[in-house]
Amino acid sequence: MASFFIPLTGLESDSTALNTIANDLSNMNTTAFKSESTNFADLFYQQIGTTGAGNPITVGAGVKVASNAISFTQGSINSTGNSTDVALNGNGFFVVSNGGGYEYTRAGGFSTDSSGNLVTSNGMSVMGYPAVNGVVNTNAPLAAINIPIGQVLEPRASTSMGMTANLDAAAATPSSFPAQITVYDSLGEPHLVNIQFTQASTTAVPNTWDYSISLPASDYAGAAPAAITGAMTFDTNGNLTSIKQGAGAAQNVGTAAGDISSIPLAFSGLADGSSNLSINWNLLDASGKPTISQEDTASAVSSTTQNGYNSGQYQSFTIGSDGTVTATYSNGQKENVGQLALANVANLQGLQLLGDGDYATTLASGTASVGTSGTDGLATLQDGALEASNVNISDEFSQLIIAQRAFEANAKSVTTFDTVTQDTINMVH
Repeated sequence: MASFFIPLTGLESDSTALNTIANDLSNMNTTAFKSESTNFADLFYQQIGTTGAGNPITVGAGVKVASNAISFTQGSINSTGNSTDVALNGNGFFVVSNGGGYEYTRAGGFSTDSSGNLVTSNGMSVMGYPAVNGVVNTNAPLAAINIPIGQVLEPRASTSMGMTANLDAAAATPSSFPAQITVYDSLGEPHLVNIQFTQASTTAVPNTWDYSISLPASDYAGAAPAAITGAMTFDTNGNLTSIKQGAGAAQNVGTAAGDISSIPLAFSGLADGSSNLSINWNLLDASGKPTISQEDTASAVSSTTQNGYNSGQYQSFTIGSDGTVTATYSNGQKENVGQLALANVANLQGLQLLGDGDYATTLASGTASVGTSGTDGLATLQDGALEASNVNISDEFSQLIIAQRAFEANAKSVTTFDTVTQDTINMVH
């Protein structure tokens, strides 16, 4: 009898709805879990006649589950303080791999394995763009993000240095002012560059300071070479205008053709056996303005810069809002080791749920487009945080009551039809 099969379709569909709600509630504390809702559709109809007006008379065959729709609304972001945790704020997924293809997840509770690879809770490698010497190449194929745990950052020899300083225009002559900058050789050993500024009474050109550059005698394997000398000339406003190197002619300081922007320094024969030091003393800042001035205030050095460092041991890493993974070393240096890749698809409902917070693309979802945070509508990232489940408890309990009543109604229909059938059989007897 159709009367039995119609409520049975209702019981089956309501069971699916109840299972969906139960799954949502059981995952209310699951990282980045996305809730589902069950949608119904009526089954085909049988036409059993027409009315006097010619309208069809049809009888339905029950109900079916039309879809289980996933809600991809943003979950709240909760701080954890764990550097391996990262939350997505916006659209997209992390790209992960088990070596046999790519999968996608929003669960950013990562950790590192014994090889230093960044992995998900189920051991899948977190994929991204690799970095070479600290420079991320977003045109390169995706690769597993590797954290240099236990590794040592090799020393880097200084190739440039600079200082922001003022020389006292009102200083009595002869007057001398010392300045120092620490640089590093190819072995990571530090050396103190001594720069002596002298405003001598014998200076033939006004507003001119002689300079003398040297390393300590103990830094050399043999006798210390002669100091590197020259002169700096300033205009009446205290701006550095020209440089004279040794016995050479004066050169204008600036960025125009023929101008000088730095002074080359060379130190050879160092006692530790390192390579010769070749350093450019930069005279201009990023905007092209001279960093050394002559004003009527006490001579002083306000800051120094140089690009060398000694070796350093890995200490920690952070993930920036653009997904860049940066390692920090004991020597204070930071180096980019990669950038997390993000992906999105045209039809989110077409994704296949795999468990463990992972999704796979299908023909319905379309191919995933891969990029970086903040591009093509992709999310930004927050380090030391996780996205919470987006399950709404109040809504789930409301839906639970509705599904329960629907199940009870269909069950009552079955028992009612059973009574009718029994009465019919009793009539025969």
